[in-house]
Amino acid sequence: MEIIKATLDDVKDISRIHALSWKSAYTEIIPQDYLNELKEDFWVPAFTTWIRDNVLIVLLIFENGSAVGCVAYGKSRDKSLSNWGEIVSIYLLPEYFGKGYGDKLLETALLDLKQLGYQNVYLWVLEENQRARHFYEKNKLQCSKDVCICEIMGKQLTDIRYIYSFDNFDK
Repeated sequence: MEIIKATLDDVKDISRIHALSWKSAYTEIIPQDYLNELKEDFWVPAFTTWIRDNVLIVLLIFENGSAVGCVAYGKSRDKSLSNWGEIVSIYLLPEYFGKGYGDKLLETALLDLKQLGYQNVYLWVLEENQRARHFYEKNKLQCSKDVCICEIMGKQLTDIRYIYSFDNFDK
């Protein structure tokens, strides 16, 4: 297992990991028609911009030379939490769920955010995504009362904010 910082050469792998993870993790949460139509290259333009413009740091985790997961993080996009760090996404190929790879990516991202000077970090998770919520709670993130409503293909989805404070925990 190896974790490296992604470059522009990695955006296709990052996008593919996101798409395959979504198709597995969000079954029965996000409309199936949306998941069926989701292309593996959907996130290529976004990650190209974010990496090129140093908006986000993206780390890839490799097993036997193949990228199997990624985490993206950086400065908060929420202007009301301008001095916070944000984890934008953590995704794994479905066959790597529950094997500790997500723990390693989260731990590495949190340590890097701490070294970058952030005392508090947040992320959003779909309220219905019980597997992810359990994962974050197991890793000492706490659910706040903050919510964000979005809609995909007419279905209303609720994201809830999870927070991590370095003042409260030694990681």
